Amino acid sequence: MLRKLIDAGLDVVRLNLSHGELDEHLGKLANVRTAAAECNRPVAVLADLPGPKIRSGRFPEGGALLEPGALIELRPGDEPSDEKLMYVQYDTLLDDLRSGARVVLGDGAISMTVTEVADDHATARIETGGRANGQPGVNLQSDMLRLTTPTEEDLVLAEAMATAGVEYMAVSFVREAVDIERVRDVVGDRAQLVAKIETQASLDNLESIITVSDAVMVARGDLGIDCPIEDVPHLQKRIIRECVASGTPVITATQMLESMISASTPTRAEVSDVANAVFDGTDAVMLSGETAIGRDPVGVVQAMSAIAERAESEASYRQWANRLGRMQLDTDRAVTPGEKITMALSHAAWQAATDADVSAILCCTRTGRTARAISRFRPEARMIGLSPDPRMVRNMSLTWGVEPVEVETYASTDEMVWFAVKTAVEMGVAKSGDIVLVLAGAPDVDRNITATDVLRLVRVD
Repeated sequence: MLRKLIDAGLDVVRLNLSHGELDEHLGKLANVRTAAAECNRPVAVLADLPGPKIRSGRFPEGGALLEPGALIELRPGDEPSDEKLMYVQYDTLLDDLRSGARVVLGDGAISMTVTEVADDHATARIETGGRANGQPGVNLQSDMLRLTTPTEEDLVLAEAMATAGVEYMAVSFVREAVDIERVRDVVGDRAQLVAKIETQASLDNLESIITVSDAVMVARGDLGIDCPIEDVPHLQKRIIRECVASGTPVITATQMLESMISASTPTRAEVSDVANAVFDGTDAVMLSGETAIGRDPVGVVQAMSAIAERAESEASYRQWANRLGRMQLDTDRAVTPGEKITMALSHAAWQAATDADVSAILCCTRTGRTARAISRFRPEARMIGLSPDPRMVRNMSLTWGVEPVEVETYASTDEMVWFAVKTAVEMGVAKSGDIVLVLAGAPDVDRNITATDVLRLVRVD
C-alpha cells in the first residue's frame, strides 16, 4: 500500500503519535523507508507529537446520544460517561471553567456552553448534539488551559523519533516561540520542527513562532474550535502568506477530502478547498483520516494530486513574486548578514530566471535554505534541489515545487555547477541550447557566513 501511495504522489508520511504505541510507529517508519527505496523516491516522515490532550471518560458501547438543548454535568475524573454526566480527564477542570465557556468534543461535531460552575461539578447546555462514542477529545478554550506544550510525554517521544531519524516533527498546540525551543533543546538538528497553528495564542504570536520554526501547519481542525469558524479561511490565507514571505514551508491540513473516508469521489466543495489552498500558495496539502482509515487511500492521493496539478497549471504567482521582492526591503524583522545575502540573491535569481526564460533552476544546497529561498517566489521553471545529504534530500520533499535529487560532494564552485547541469541533462529537464540557472552557497567549509551567494546562468552545450 505504501508503494502504491508513493506512486500516486505521496511526498511526506505523517505518523500521528496520538494513536498507537512507539514500537508500532517505529515499524511504520521502517516500512516507509523500505517502500521509498523500492520506488526510488525521496519520502520524508513527519512525526506528529500528541500535545496536551484532554479526553472524556469512556461512553457506553454504542455511544450516548447528546440531545441539543439538554443539560449535562461535567466532573473531573476518568469514570464512565453517559448522556447526563461526562467525566473529563483534567484535574483542574472546575477551577478553569467559567460560565459562558465553550466545550467541544472531538472534531467539533458536539458542542456545549457552560451555564454554571459549582464546587463539585459544572453544568453545560448542549448546543450541537450528536452521538458520543469511546473517549473523544475534550476541547476547552486555549486561554483557559493550564496545560503546557510540549508535555513530558511529547519530549520522550521527540527524543525517540529524532533518534529513529524522522525528518520532521510537528509540535501540537503551540502558543509561543518558547514551545518550539523546548522541543529544539531535545531534538537539536536531528529533525526539523513544524509548528501547528491551532490556537488563538499561536495567531497572536505568529511572527515569532514562524521565526523559530522550520515549517508551519495550518491545523484547521482545532483552529476552527478555538476561533470563530467563519474566520478560518481568512486565517489560513494570513498564515500561508506570512510563511511564504519568510521562506518557511507551510502545510494546509484537516478535512481536505473528508468525504472520501467513505465515498469514492470528493465533493465539489472539497475540490475547491484543495485548489484554493494551492492558489493561496501553500507548500503542501495534507490528508488525515482519508488515508488512515479511508476506504481507498490510493484513490484519495490520486484525487488530491490531480486537483493540485490542475490548480498549479493556472496559478499565477508572478504578481506575488514582485510584491515579495518589495516586502523583503520593508521587513522589520532582524535579519542576519547571511539572510540579507540570500534574500537579495534569490530575488535576483527569480528575476534572472524569468528574464532569461530558463528551462530549470538548479538549487545546490547542504541545508535546504537555498531551495526554500528561491521557492518563495514560486518560479515557473522546474526547480531541482541537489544535496549530498540523503536526509536533506528527503527534507526538500516538503518545499513547494522542488524535485529533490542526491548528488556527490564537490570541492569547488565550478565543479558543483558543472555536475548540477550534467544532472539536469541526465534527468531530461535540460537539453542542448537550453539556459539553466544554478543557485548555491559556495562549498567553502571555513566561511563564517552561511548564505546563498552563487548565481550562474549556464547555456547547455
